[in-house]
Amino acid sequence: MKSQYEKAVLFKKLHDDKSTFIIPNPWDIASTKILSYFGFKALATSSAAYSFSQGVADNKLPIDNVLVHLEEIASATDLPVSADLGNGFYDTPEKIFETIKKAAKTGIVGASIEDVNSKLAYPLEFATERVSAAVEASRKLDFPFILTARADNYFIGNPDIKDTIKRLQAYQDAGADVLFAPGIKTLEDIQSILHEIDRPLNVLMGIKESNLNFDDLSNIGVKRISLGASLYRNAMTTFIETVKHINQYGEFDYADKSINANEIYNLFISNSNNS
Repeated sequence: MKSQYEKAVLFKKLHDDKSTFIIPNPWDIASTKILSYFGFKALATSSAAYSFSQGVADNKLPIDNVLVHLEEIASATDLPVSADLGNGFYDTPEKIFETIKKAAKTGIVGASIEDVNSKLAYPLEFATERVSAAVEASRKLDFPFILTARADNYFIGNPDIKDTIKRLQAYQDAGADVLFAPGIKTLEDIQSILHEIDRPLNVLMGIKESNLNFDDLSNIGVKRISLGASLYRNAMTTFIETVKHINQYGEFDYADKSINANEIYNLFISNSNNS
């Protein structure tokens, strides 16, 4: 198994290279091993996917639970892992500093911080102070740590591209390594952001009402494509549809289409052998 430092160097190189990469989001050890098997270059946790897998709404789990989760994911793969830390679990910059320090001890090599509390965006000056604190904590580590700053306007029902760009620029000036505005769906808006920043941009895909593909995003200069909770939701869609069919019709033919146990197990073994 690669050391945290080795993973951190790999993760930084991915961001320094010119090519675009996909960073999918597992929610448990099994999904981590499967994604590792299929050749992705890095992984990121998803606050929503993990929360849903625990039967609670997003951002409702305490930090101690999430830290255990991060350690499980990071130790299950040789790939670099970045953490979705939500809004950092606390409001104040001082607490955000501590959150980054604690999270870095789990084996992750990067993290993202939101600029909202529930459905309200923090005032820009305060949000920027939070990013500065996260950056300061990351720079004190003894390995490269990729800090992603999020502008969550679109996620909270405020699709204001001008304010989103203003926020991302402020977070860039505060030292963020990667910028991220989840919920943006059009090439026009993504290009508008790219023209106004000089940091790598993460774009969320696996969202409804967006038909953009990898080449679309790569061709305009997007660095990183994450999938958020979409893989988890897709898995749950199949699960729920199957259960509904059993309940309504009393039929069990879904098993004919299912991957068998050995195939699943072999994915785990192959991942272990490649570690």
